[in-house]
Order: sequence, then C-alpha cells, then structure tokens
Amino acid sequence: MLTLYNIVSFEASKLVTTTYSTSFSRAVSFLNRDIRDAIYSIYGFVRLADEIVDTFHDYDKHSLLDKFERNFYEAHNDGISLNPVLNAFQITVKKYNIDDELIQAFLKSMKLDLSRLEHKSKDETDEYIYGSAEVVGLMCLKVFVDSNESLYRELEEPARKLGSAFQKVNFLRDLKNDTQDLKRQYFHNLNGHKFDETTKAEIIRDIENDFNSSVKGMKKLPRNSRLGVMIAFHYYIRLLKKIKRVPAEKLLEKRIRVSDLFKVLLLFKALIANRLNII
Repeated sequence: MLTLYNIVSFEASKLVTTTYSTSFSRAVSFLNRDIRDAIYSIYGFVRLADEIVDTFHDYDKHSLLDKFERNFYEAHNDGISLNPVLNAFQITVKKYNIDDELIQAFLKSMKLDLSRLEHKSKDETDEYIYGSAEVVGLMCLKVFVDSNESLYRELEEPARKLGSAFQKVNFLRDLKNDTQDLKRQYFHNLNGHKFDETTKAEIIRDIENDFNSSVKGMKKLPRNSRLGVMIAFHYYIRLLKKIKRVPAEKLLEKRIRVSDLFKVLLLFKALIANRLNII
C-alpha cells in the first residue's frame, strides 16, 4: 500500500506542475519517463513554497513557511509525509542525493521575499537569484546526471547560468505584478532609478550573457533530459525577444506571454535542434 501512496504523491506533484505552469509541464513531458516524476516533485516543492510567499496574503506567511520547512525535514527524517508533495520530494532528495545546502538556499530566498522588498546591490540580487532559481536548476541537474558527480561538476556552472537567465526573464515578464502588487524590486539596477530603455537594455544584456554561458553545458546533458531542457530554453529565448520589442513603460502595464501556436513551433524547433545536437 505504501507503493500506491507514493504513486499518488508523485501524481499530486504532477498536478501542481501542470496546473501552475503549462510551459514547464510541457517541457517535463519530453524528459525520459524514468525521471519525470522526480522533476515534478521538485517543482511541486518549490511551487508550494512560492505560493506561501506570493499569494497567501490573508495568512501568517512567516508561520506557514516555517511550518512548511519543518514538515519537510520531518518527512525527510521519517521517510514519509501526509503532505503528498513533501512525501514525493523527500523520496527524490534521497534517491538523487540532493544536497541540503541547495534546499536551504532555496528556503532562504523564500524567506527573503518576506523581509527584503528591495535588492539594493548586485550581491543581494545574486544571492536571491541563486537561492530562488539557480539551486532549483542544480536540483534538477542532480536528477539528470543520476549520481555521476564528475558530470554534475562539469555542468554545474552552465546549469546555474540557465536558471539565472530563466529567473531574470520571469522578473521582466512579471515586472508589473512584482512592483505594483507585491511591492518588490528584484533588480538592483532599479535602485534609485526609473525603469527605462537604458536600464532595460542593461538587464537584457546580462540575461543574454547568462544564456550564452549555458549553451555549452546544455549540449552535454544526458539524452534523458536534453530535449526537455532545450524546449524550456527556446521558450525563454522567445519570451526575451518579445520583451525586447516592448517599450520599457509598457512592461510596467502588462504581462508578456508567448502564444500557444508559437509554443508549438518552438517545440518543433527544439526537436530538430536536439536531433542535430545544436542549440
């Protein structure tokens, strides 16, 4: 019966993924079947924590996040949790030897969302992006390489760069919601400055450098995961191109998205690139 409960736990994480992110879940569906559940469980864990700090405004977020962290470590120690998402994640953490430092760095960034509304220096921005995005990419990389530590070390930096690029694109896409609704400022470039074309161009150059630094590592990913990662890569590259064409003031008024039709075209582009081992 425990096997059945574990199946239900991973299905719950999959449901969280498909409900909250159609683009990410589409990319995950192109991973090898034997690693999809693990990636769903990672996304489920980080999504629930993110929900606590971003949307549970009528509740004590500090208490909820502390309880979430405590419940995870109880699950990790006990080998089971009645929270199916935490149950699935603790299984993945143990199976793929995901370092606790990565989990703690992620939780630290979630706590920063509750205490630091502005990132005033590059170091503060980098610290937040490392914990909120880069370590999530490293958790996934642990699954992709499946105990091949030499390959993990080789791909660690490119994986961090890719996670950083994804997060910064998200920040630009969600600029209106972050600055106006959540009252947060993630880019240190905005400290004391208006978001204008000059600042926007500076941020985009930084993102493009991150993307360029990730390409070599992406080509070396195991075949079980390369296509799924490339689908996400092409999606975010397209999203960044759309953002580049939108005037800075308009990014403060609306959320930019990629149409469903174009997502299908990007999928075929990634399929061809993967077949030819190009980006």
